Amino acid sequence: MQHVRPLPSYLVHRYHGWKATTWTENRAWYRRLADEGQRPRAMVISCCDSRVHVTSIFGADSGEFFIHRNIANLVPPYNPDGEHHGTSATVEYAVNTLKVAHIIIVGHSLCGGVKGCHDMCTGQAPELEEKSSFVGRWMDLLRPGFDRVKDRPEDQRLRALEKEAVLISLENLMTFPFVRSAVEAEELSLHGLWTDIGAGGLEQYDPASGAFVPL
Repeated sequence: MQHVRPLPSYLVHRYHGWKATTWTENRAWYRRLADEGQRPRAMVISCCDSRVHVTSIFGADSGEFFIHRNIANLVPPYNPDGEHHGTSATVEYAVNTLKVAHIIIVGHSLCGGVKGCHDMCTGQAPELEEKSSFVGRWMDLLRPGFDRVKDRPEDQRLRALEKEAVLISLENLMTFPFVRSAVEAEELSLHGLWTDIGAGGLEQYDPASGAFVPL
């Protein structure tokens, strides 16, 4: 493991600052989390994008959210084929073990993964079509969403596709038998959000109108 290097000094300094302030002032809470285990109310599935910080958006403390992040906040359909499925495993753990009451999908503006899907589907990113592209094969999950928005004006298409990433994930969640069972038993609720990074706006999907509406 000779390729591994020590943590950059600025991160080491930040850690010591956190330990001396936030942890010290809340050490009883951290001890309780360690001793009693986690009991998050909600699972949040958001994008890997560094600009999307769901704990800051909701002012959440340690122990509140069970968080999974991936490119474009996507959930694949249920497919127990014995292969590696990180997102599916996280959903299974959240629902069956942690018994979360909510799963919240959070999409966002200016999503690079969504743009990659758009460019791939319009022939502008041949590198993503390669079988060796992990990003391209992951973004194949969003192709049905692109088909639903491809006829929209170009200046509206990307934003619409960002919201389709949320809807596709919500649809795919319901293909998991244990998710569907928990939803139908009213033990679990699903939620779709989209946030505008620059404006700080937050919209939620309203099934009655079939649209995202501001909070």
